Amino acid sequence: MVSLDRFELFCAVVQSGSFTGAAARLQQTRAAVSFSIKQLEAELGVTLLTRTTRRVALTEAGERFYRRCLEVVQAAQVAIDEARAEHSGLQGSLRITSTVEYGLTVLAPALQGFCRQHPQLQVHLQTHTAQVDLVRDGVDVAIRLGQVHDSSYRGVCLDRYAVCLVAAPALLAQMEGGLDHPERLGQLPQLLHSRFQQHDSWPIEDACGNAAVYQGRGPAVMVADNASLLRAFALQGMGVVLLPHWLVADDLASGELLDTLPGYRFARQSVYALYPDTRHVPRKVRAWIDYLKAYLQDPARARPGA
Repeated sequence: MVSLDRFELFCAVVQSGSFTGAAARLQQTRAAVSFSIKQLEAELGVTLLTRTTRRVALTEAGERFYRRCLEVVQAAQVAIDEARAEHSGLQGSLRITSTVEYGLTVLAPALQGFCRQHPQLQVHLQTHTAQVDLVRDGVDVAIRLGQVHDSSYRGVCLDRYAVCLVAAPALLAQMEGGLDHPERLGQLPQLLHSRFQQHDSWPIEDACGNAAVYQGRGPAVMVADNASLLRAFALQGMGVVLLPHWLVADDLASGELLDTLPGYRFARQSVYALYPDTRHVPRKVRAWIDYLKAYLQDPARARPGA
């Protein structure tokens, strides 16, 4: 029978992308990792990985085996965690991914309290501009904003937040009056997030609930994959940009940025926790999602733009 240790080692190689990375992660030598993978392939009678000088890649058989292998490793870890939890708190590691901005502004303070509650749990927070494959990359929970398009994961809506169209006073000062109208603002230079580059129309409504549309028809002077970069460009007066209120709340309070459409509101966006669709949800994943949802919805917490 193939050892479960080799299943875990194989998953580590795939997730690390190399024998060297897996060896560092598991605190083994590269030679030991390479030997174990060769033994695993010999026992299975198939080639699981193709090797290059720098990286390894899954074969077609390796891809299928990895999915099943990961399910087995995760199920075993759930059983271990639940058995240990009978006598102690959460243990092991929790791997979380989110955007840089949300991780720094929201998750970092939330994790301080969560880590204090579970001192034996090691948390790994990864920040990415691109969305990762939770299964392939061995991530337990992804915190994502906006709309969820991947139905292969389970998801929980944690919170909703406001977005607003902002610009620096210096930019608005260059224009003549009447800029608080969507049509006029749409002609100004635009700062765009690459995820929404094709979206030049956004539904809005006024204070009376009347529907309207904001259309960003002005020149796109900057396209970036990072909301913090767009905020920095906006502070320099380079254009108008649609950003989460929680990201620019301090700038609005100080007057460094202005809400260009105070009489209108955009559709509120959602915060989701996504996790792999497995038979058993690890206790540590449930604990983190429950904690974060309660944290975000706590009325005693300062939640700008909530």
